[in-house]
Amino acid sequence: MRYFIELSYHGKHYHGWQRQPNAPSVQETLENGLSLLLREPVTITGAGRTDAGVHARQMFAHFDSEAGLHTKDFAYKLNALLARDIAIHRIFTVADEAHARFDAVSRTYEYWINQSKNPFLDGLSYYLRHPPDIDKMNRAAEIIMKYSDFQCFSKSKTDVKTYFCEISHARWVFTDEKLVFTITADRFLRNMVRAIVGTLLEVGSGKMPVENVKKIIESKNRSEAGVSVPAHGLYLTRIEYPFVRNEKEHHGNRT
Repeated sequence: MRYFIELSYHGKHYHGWQRQPNAPSVQETLENGLSLLLREPVTITGAGRTDAGVHARQMFAHFDSEAGLHTKDFAYKLNALLARDIAIHRIFTVADEAHARFDAVSRTYEYWINQSKNPFLDGLSYYLRHPPDIDKMNRAAEIIMKYSDFQCFSKSKTDVKTYFCEISHARWVFTDEKLVFTITADRFLRNMVRAIVGTLLEVGSGKMPVENVKKIIESKNRSEAGVSVPAHGLYLTRIEYPFVRNEKEHHGNRT
């Protein structure tokens, strides 16, 4: 049978989602836990590949097993086995052909910026001393939404076949003592969100005029865009599937 896992994790101690040969990853940690509980080798496939240090408030993955699981009890046992920085929210059966990566129709990221000393956001947001111009950054974000080829925001030497992404939402808001950039698209390239945020911050700081964003995108050159902001301020917050009821808000372990 095929099972979906809904989980969240704090990315500080992991070298991203994807299994690495010499560094801890979320995928490896989950596979080890599942294999131990099921007493069989288990391989999982995630909805995406977050980079080292990036957090996920909502992530999905799938795995196959011959065992008939009592999913609620099994989720409880898996949570007990894992470290506190990974939380399993639910495990449920899906159709045999369901795929955590290819069936996702949209993904949403948030980037958090704090502008004053705050111990509760330390290591969980990017500290920026001088307030940027939010209006300018939102005008630049509207320009980005008019395009679909984002090679300029992609990490160099990546193995993707296409740089096309359809962005449906991109906006800055100030909320809960922090500045938050939210972006939704059907897919994202490696390092794309952090490069977009870095570019928009250059606009907001006055280092770059709003209109330059057009030239950057049309150049298809990563060196023309802004620097990538630190990973610890980035969160994968929502993934949508046509066959999954989405319970977006997570406040601790619900299992």
